[in-house]
Amino acid sequence: MADYAKYLNPETLTRISRLELRAKMIVEGFVAGMHRSPYQGFSVEFASHREYAPGDDIRHIDWRLFARGDRLYIKQYEEETNLGTHVLLDCSRSMAYPEHEHGGWRNKYDYAATMAASLIYLLMMQQDACGLVLFDRAIREQVPPTSRTVQLQTMIERIEANPPAEATDMKMLLGQIAEQLRRRGLVVLISDLLTDVEATIAGLQRLRHAGHDVIVLHVLDHDELTFPFSENTLFEGLERVDVQLLTDPQSLRASYLRIVENFIARMRSACVDSRIDYVLLSTHDPPDAALSAYLAGRMHRMAKR
Repeated sequence: MADYAKYLNPETLTRISRLELRAKMIVEGFVAGMHRSPYQGFSVEFASHREYAPGDDIRHIDWRLFARGDRLYIKQYEEETNLGTHVLLDCSRSMAYPEHEHGGWRNKYDYAATMAASLIYLLMMQQDACGLVLFDRAIREQVPPTSRTVQLQTMIERIEANPPAEATDMKMLLGQIAEQLRRRGLVVLISDLLTDVEATIAGLQRLRHAGHDVIVLHVLDHDELTFPFSENTLFEGLERVDVQLLTDPQSLRASYLRIVENFIARMRSACVDSRIDYVLLSTHDPPDAALSAYLAGRMHRMAKR
């Protein structure tokens, strides 16, 4: 088996220009050498119990059932083939930060696109149906969920052909997606969420109330999280090009960081309250580690069913 792990440091990943290859390296890298795949379970539902037998994975023992009857039973799962996944990737102008490469990734969109492609690749390896939606102020491109791996290249080509351009309209997106989805499914939103917070929360809650499983991958640049600027700097709006501010960053740093912390806390709290997975991602986070952390959490929740 190829030693994919050597490709997984951020510096190497950013030198891989082909998004499909980058996704392959990330996904196959962290599953290589594992006895049981930790990513199994995106579209898996609990089916029944059977009595424990030596050699069974103890992670699937139903301990609550054991406490009631003093016998060990294993939870069995079955694939729910009607459960499709929709990956929603933000192509709005704010995802173009920074406009000049630093820290490896070209910008937030480069990082987010890598995460999107990795998830799509991962789901198709499981033979699960996965679709793609690219959006800004409108839905730019949409590929319906499919488990046909030949569509992977199509999705990646769409991602690469749609660099960040317009402003964000999350209310439009989530409302339109909620109207489209007639069957319960998994919705993965990958975005910096730099838009109307209350409209975003209301849209996510609408999806949850309709029975969809929702994951929010909140991508922010390291600069946005740490505000490392020290000298006089001209700040320009990405989605509002008429906004410019020349200032001493040190005078703004404390209040800026407090606002960002409150913004993140508000999004995280709303997601937790609605039983939505929320993952904050910095562009300094290695994508394979971030993906593994989410999958480990999902498997933990499934084991508690």
